[in-house]
Amino acid sequence: MCRTAVNWSTILRMPLRGAVYVNGTITPAHQAVIPVFDHGFLYGEGIYETLRTYNKVPFLYDRHMRRFRASAERLDLLVPFDDGTLAAWVNDTLAAAGDLREAYIRILLTRGVGDLSYDLGATPAPSLVIIVKALDEVPARVDENGIVISLVPILRNHPGSVNPIIKSNNLLNNAMAMQRANRHGAEEALMCNYRGELAECAQTNFFLVRGGRLLTPPSTAGLLEGITRGFLFDLARDAGIEAREEVLRPEDLGTADEAFITGTTRELSPVVRIDERVIGSGRPGPITLDLLKRYRKYAWETTRAAVPSA
Repeated sequence: MCRTAVNWSTILRMPLRGAVYVNGTITPAHQAVIPVFDHGFLYGEGIYETLRTYNKVPFLYDRHMRRFRASAERLDLLVPFDDGTLAAWVNDTLAAAGDLREAYIRILLTRGVGDLSYDLGATPAPSLVIIVKALDEVPARVDENGIVISLVPILRNHPGSVNPIIKSNNLLNNAMAMQRANRHGAEEALMCNYRGELAECAQTNFFLVRGGRLLTPPSTAGLLEGITRGFLFDLARDAGIEAREEVLRPEDLGTADEAFITGTTRELSPVVRIDERVIGSGRPGPITLDLLKRYRKYAWETTRAAVPSA
């Protein structure tokens, strides 16, 4: 039998920085472990939320928690703590991660540890993991030059199977789409649904601007209702910009004056090209950049107000 040697000293020296909370214990990131019989590892049974900080304060925490609990309910997954308790654990993990400029936070809740069975009774308690590490800031080149994305042939999950509205730990669909886009030199993968309509990207939601209006695929297209996506509707309304959901198809990409993607860590990233199709002028558009400026202003100002006084 052929055996492969594992150099654990090399693995442990990998650049895994930050701190991780696992079921009540906080350790340096490279020491964090979870049992192999955890059903999140075995079956992808679990949910997660990704947050980022501004002024070292998690942004839109309440909105993330509402979606977190909605995802858990759809999986019949117990959430045995309230939002305030979870926030305290997040803050403890942030403190343990050291003096980060700003932080990336991922909160994962799995079905828990149990026998090799799909029976809910096999897992008496869920597992909670909180990952905190330094935030990878959006490079300046994104605002200045925009990004290229790829319309990939991999379809978004059918809502009748693993419904995309659940922010599930089962990300194989997203990973395959993103890897396909990466092979084509793109930074994000745009996906269609089973009806051939545009749905969302592998890691973000998609918007186009046409005639001064923001258009984005509806929830019925089979997508995750992104927190940044939802907040952008509020931001656009306050800016006097019409924003609405509309069924979009690949041929609609040719009618776009601007396009951008939205996500917690990406904020609003201007899209200037989709495969070989140039969007608008081929530069980040004025509406996109105006909304990005408003978004950042709101994020920095509201979190600054939440920073405790010294």
